[in-house]
Amino acid sequence: MATALADALATAAILTPQRVLLIDDDVRLDAAGTDRAARTLSAALLRRFEPGSVVSFMLPNWHEAAIVYLGATLAGMVVNPILPSLRDRELRYILEDTGAAMIVIPGLYRGQDYPAMLARVTADLPTPPEVVVVRGAETGFTGYEELFSGTPAVTLPDVDPDAVALLLYTSGTTAAPKGVLHSQRGLRALLTQIGHYWRVESGDTFLVPSPIAHIGGSIYAFEAPLLLGSTAVLMQRWDPDVAVALMQTHRCSHMAGATPFLTGLLEAARRAGSRLPDLKVFICGGASVPPSLILDATDFFDNAVVTRVYGSTEVPVTTVGSPDPGDTEHAAHTDGRAGIAELRIVDGEIRARGPQMLLGYRHNRDTADAFDDDGFFRTGDLGRIDNGYLVVTGRCKDLIIRNGENISPKEIEDILATAPGISEVAVVGIPDRRTGERACAVIGHLQPGSAIINITSTFAVVGGLR
Repeated sequence: MATALADALATAAILTPQRVLLIDDDVRLDAAGTDRAARTLSAALLRRFEPGSVVSFMLPNWHEAAIVYLGATLAGMVVNPILPSLRDRELRYILEDTGAAMIVIPGLYRGQDYPAMLARVTADLPTPPEVVVVRGAETGFTGYEELFSGTPAVTLPDVDPDAVALLLYTSGTTAAPKGVLHSQRGLRALLTQIGHYWRVESGDTFLVPSPIAHIGGSIYAFEAPLLLGSTAVLMQRWDPDVAVALMQTHRCSHMAGATPFLTGLLEAARRAGSRLPDLKVFICGGASVPPSLILDATDFFDNAVVTRVYGSTEVPVTTVGSPDPGDTEHAAHTDGRAGIAELRIVDGEIRARGPQMLLGYRHNRDTADAFDDDGFFRTGDLGRIDNGYLVVTGRCKDLIIRNGENISPKEIEDILATAPGISEVAVVGIPDRRTGERACAVIGHLQPGSAIINITSTFAVVGGLR
């Protein structure tokens, strides 16, 4: 059977061919053009690989990523978005772990030569993926445009909506990234929940500054325009002043992001003297959210519901915040109430179960202890439920969440431990109003005669982290 996403794309192409699904600077993807491009790409993929193969992309918030995502989905492939900020070590791990058949990369982005990195990374892989370069000159790899030399696929493979469709990697406390598996049925349930609780109507517009390699970016950029009838406006790089201008130009009604996004947007809107009257809902999560920030934003964006939410890559949008206009108490001081998910607290730990949850992890070793006997996901976070609203009080995990990104302290500790003179080091998270948290390295023992290290140089030498 065809997936809901494939059906929605085909229907949109027939009934509303000129409806704009996605905006990327001066590029606008309409329904008919997107359907044609996605089907052409799916045909190219099916000529190369079997359904179920992994197609990775390591792209910034560019419109080409939408075509890759949709084309691979139509072909019954497993889509694997990868953060462009990752470097050799993490990328090699993911490509080897997934056995990716193809990876799509930029030619040059933020000064990074991605074809050169892929040449290094794939040189010693047992089965290297086909490398496709977007917006790049001749590199010796496949050019993105070469994938569109054929004709669009007329017949698409039957796809099980409960099969693995999306594979995302998230940092773990053991430093080894975990592969999170999602199905099309789960993503459909997630989008249905978002549309219902966050008042998404056909014609609404999402600003999408969050990385599309995160589930919080991909669902608004790739899924919502088809399943909810919205339009996505992509931002390649977060700039609060540019965000305000885009929201004014495109009359954006929705935005979701971590603490730094809301902080920056509020400050920029004040500078611009604009209360963004078209903004209906701002969803803030992914890091510690100060209640004062929610209250300040609610007061300034007077047409919008601004609320905290709670979720993870494994159980996205576990809570829907407080979507009721005027309920600032719960919006600011709690992490929201459950929508389609069930919540329970066991020995202080938050556990969640719902139709939008992960199928499991890629490896059984990661899945084994992830669920309790009733099928609830063990979040590793601490909290309580007050009158139906969740309050997160801490984390069992050691992860630091900075700018919405998960940072593994152990990864940083391992790198710092390679610096001359350091024999003991611990990395902890400390609160930061702008970023949510920041990492602080505590050097327990610096060997005699050792100079204080330059952390930036240390990371550069070993190929470090993002």
